[in-house]
Amino acid sequence: MDQNARPWRSVLYIPGSKERALDKARGLAVDAIIFDLEDAVAVEEKAAARRLLARTLAEGGFGQRARLVRVNGLDSPWGADDLAAFAGAPLDAILIPKVGAVSDVDAVAKRIPDVPLWAMIETPQGVVNAAGIAAHPRMAGLVMGTNDLAKELKCRNRPDRMPMLAALQQAVLAARAAGIVVVDGVYNAFKDDDGLRAECNQGRDIGFDGKTLIHPAQISIANAAFAPTEAEIDLARRQIEAYEAVEAKGQGVAVVDGRIVENLHIVTARETLARAELIAKLERSE
Repeated sequence: MDQNARPWRSVLYIPGSKERALDKARGLAVDAIIFDLEDAVAVEEKAAARRLLARTLAEGGFGQRARLVRVNGLDSPWGADDLAAFAGAPLDAILIPKVGAVSDVDAVAKRIPDVPLWAMIETPQGVVNAAGIAAHPRMAGLVMGTNDLAKELKCRNRPDRMPMLAALQQAVLAARAAGIVVVDGVYNAFKDDDGLRAECNQGRDIGFDGKTLIHPAQISIANAAFAPTEAEIDLARRQIEAYEAVEAKGQGVAVVDGRIVENLHIVTARETLARAELIAKLERSE
């Protein structure tokens, strides 16, 4: 499936070393799964996790959920073996950690030529070079690594994420310019529903396609935040109806709820309806 033609509301990290969690993921109402071989796996478990994950993906059973594997970096002892293990595997993308430059993408692209690539943007270098990274011909998506980025920036952890807004917006700009997917970073307090909801809403308003998650309990909130609301769907339908009515009369501007509606609004309205239908289709298939 075209990666831009699917929802990315909820993107759940699953440790590649946890067999029970891998099995449970087959039944979660999540849009995508990042099977993690990097930060979530201890050094002594790296090789075993790689074998377990390769076997799990071969067994399948993940339905319409997008499957991404976050490999270890090529500068680590495990990165090259990770890429070799998943060349030709049934997955939707390889997620490259700590991408700082286009050359980091090139190095992976040479080793695994037949899989879409995604990049973690989690360093100042990655943010500064985000436009070039996003424009790489093999690049299909960006994922914000906000924990590592905050550490590198030496910024304060604030609920409004003000110290990080410039970096978040730069990644969104880079992704939109390249026409690829971009997903927000994780919210660490997985028992804080209100905080998660607020951060999801902020990320949606900035322009992210969805949010990475660290716990299944966060899925429903992310799915709701990044889906069109009933009010938005209703407005989109009324805008299209009103615009088509005036267009039939040779005019180019309609008015809905006291606001001007032009062709650019209709483009957005149709995107809203298409997104709602994609989500409904995905949910029907689960």
